[in-house]
Amino acid sequence: MTDTSFIIAVSGLTKTFDGIVAVDNTSFSIRPGTTTGLLGGNGAGKTTTIAMLLGLLAPTRGAIRILGEDMIAHRHRVLGRINFSSPYVDLPKRLSVRENLDVYARLYGVRDSRARIAALSEDFALGPFLARPYGDLSSGQKTRVLLAKAMLNEPTLLLLDEPTASLDPDTADWVRGRLETYQAQTGATYFLASHNMAEVERLCDEVLMMRAGKLVDQGSPAALIERHGRANMEEVFLAVARGGDAENRNTEAPS
Repeated sequence: MTDTSFIIAVSGLTKTFDGIVAVDNTSFSIRPGTTTGLLGGNGAGKTTTIAMLLGLLAPTRGAIRILGEDMIAHRHRVLGRINFSSPYVDLPKRLSVRENLDVYARLYGVRDSRARIAALSEDFALGPFLARPYGDLSSGQKTRVLLAKAMLNEPTLLLLDEPTASLDPDTADWVRGRLETYQAQTGATYFLASHNMAEVERLCDEVLMMRAGKLVDQGSPAALIERHGRANMEEVFLAVARGGDAENRNTEAPS
């Protein structure tokens, strides 16, 4: 019987590349139905951490359990219940939006894929460009398609890498609202890497802060703002990314 007290449970996670430590002895856990933000400057280890959670990279050391399963030994048991979305990972540009969604629906083993694609098309307002090649879409339209793709299998866990990057404020707000609606309807759990601190304050229940591969602080946005004596998460991010607060205040991530 698997333990599902936490959707994600990471212990001692470490990844090195040719002697360079990208993720350094990181441990954290994530409760069901919550949104957890993963913050850090470029090179902090966020993308490597996400890649290991998805099973795309094998850890050098450490353990990852998702939905109660050991992702190193049994990731096939949970891959059908998780998904991933990033504006930096494109779909085949020559295929139409409908063709792309159909391909991924087959890969995910979605039952009645036609009905599922139709429902997502309505949810994400894809109808006007379903027949258009994906490569011809605007950034905002591509983001909506990528999120629809990520929700084809109705994931229990959705990993999001900069989901509103390069979007205008109106489209970004629409995307955040759609994520909130899906979570409210399904109880899904989100793991969110973002550089948009207003987005983090709005969506996240918990925030993990990384610097140079290490987890250096964590807590709710409100708790982090108070702990660091700052006005908002952007100021907290800058202080931690530059190494000031975590060292001067001897702040440690709670266990």
